[in-house]
Amino acid sequence: MTVPFKARLREARYALPGVLERHIAGETAEQAARSCARLARSGVAVTPGYFHGGEAEPAAVADTWRRLATSLAQAGCDALLALKAPALGFDGELVRSIAEAGVPLVFDSLTEPLAARTLELAELSSAGAALPARWRRSAGDAARLRDGSSRIRLIKGEWADPAGDPRDFAEAYLELAGILARRRATVGVATHDPVLAEATLNMLLDAGTPCELEQLRGLPRRRTMAVARKLGVRVRLYYPFGPGWWPYALDKALARPYLPLWALRDLIGA
Repeated sequence: MTVPFKARLREARYALPGVLERHIAGETAEQAARSCARLARSGVAVTPGYFHGGEAEPAAVADTWRRLATSLAQAGCDALLALKAPALGFDGELVRSIAEAGVPLVFDSLTEPLAARTLELAELSSAGAALPARWRRSAGDAARLRDGSSRIRLIKGEWADPAGDPRDFAEAYLELAGILARRRATVGVATHDPVLAEATLNMLLDAGTPCELEQLRGLPRRRTMAVARKLGVRVRLYYPFGPGWWPYALDKALARPYLPLWALRDLIGA
């Protein structure tokens, strides 16, 4: 039976990220450390995030993180390490071995069913955590973590809530910011929406909450950077690296074809 042309295109689209991973190694820990050090010297704080290959074992992932953490600590970089708890097997000992270099840790948010274990590990490790505005559970998590001393990253969230997304993402984001306002530890505002960034940062600043604007490497940030400059807020760049990064980025670009056009318009100031 002949496979329809659209079906072949669909198969090729989902196969491409895997092909890319097999042929592009991605930055090593040492290369990422040098890149982050250059950014730090230019005044940009960094949050490296390791995207491991599909077959990587937790011990190998932890080894990469230890090498990176040691290099960043020796360079005196203003850095955070964005760990993925499942990649480390939710192993507290591996997390502690990474933390020994003295670079602060923050856990990325993945799917909602993994949230409870991730936040438990973050609290046990005195690490920060990301809270997705699109999850219903995040309001309770924010209230519980508000008075802690670890960093919280406020994000929209990539993976949907199994119970359904909120009707208004911006409203949900600002609701979380309101819960976190008046905390003493830093809140990272991770968004590339300049209107939402300004509203959230103003809310936190008015409450006396230390905050930063967080941006993802590769996404447009001209307008949001202008907001940060206007408000006198520091910018931190999430710097993904590793063999899984470019396949992941390609997959997102294929799923959201408007992203390259958005980046081009941001570059030329349109």
